[in-house]
Amino acid sequence: MKLQSLFTLVAVAVDSAAAHYIFQQFGTGNTKFSAWKYVRRNTNPAWLQNGPVTDLSSKDLRCNVGGGISNGTETLPMKAGDAFTFYLDTAVYHAGPTSVHVILAAPKRVSYMSKAPEAAADYDGSGPWFKIQDWGETSVSQSRSQPEYLGNAYTSNIPKCIPDGEYLLRVQEIGLHNPGAAPQFYISCAQVKITGGGTTSPSPTASIPGAFKANDPGLNVNIYGGSLTGYTVPGPKVFKC
Repeated sequence: MKLQSLFTLVAVAVDSAAAHYIFQQFGTGNTKFSAWKYVRRNTNPAWLQNGPVTDLSSKDLRCNVGGGISNGTETLPMKAGDAFTFYLDTAVYHAGPTSVHVILAAPKRVSYMSKAPEAAADYDGSGPWFKIQDWGETSVSQSRSQPEYLGNAYTSNIPKCIPDGEYLLRVQEIGLHNPGAAPQFYISCAQVKITGGGTTSPSPTASIPGAFKANDPGLNVNIYGGSLTGYTVPGPKVFKC
């Protein structure tokens, strides 16, 4: 049996027995809030609450299973430019990239003069998302152990130039440990209200589902095939002010 095939079989076996993970806590500055206070809790059964989403056409890709509504999740006031952190129940186990996407919780413009506000708690994430952070933009390998790739907390900043309003912050980690099988998306959404921002309209944007395709090179790599370079994280390019 080829060594690569052996690695693949071992990976499948380990995955079937290993625990998964979930982004369940949110924090700002030195404050780490309790689980699910500002993060939408999914509706998976308790034994599968930290399981992944694998259907690229499903609305569950937005904020996890049942995450289209807040279910009592609170919305955290923040200032543009503030740092935030997503915390997991256990450190990321499967190699793959992590990203943060953002969407403004507001309906379509109903006139050229005004835009009616909408609460993040009432928003299903059906509009255009933009990406503000990638971890793993140069290489992905099962042997990597650096905190920025296989960590238990991921920190980024609210862009200073985006308009004030209520937003969903979406974090995802993609498990690429089973070559030939569907990639595993580990997803959560936090609800925030941003003030002190600017007037920039972020771009590029993408719809979820729709941002990730089955034939995306970044979803079809074999992480057991040696050193990977030039890896491209799936989804839109990162927006910067």
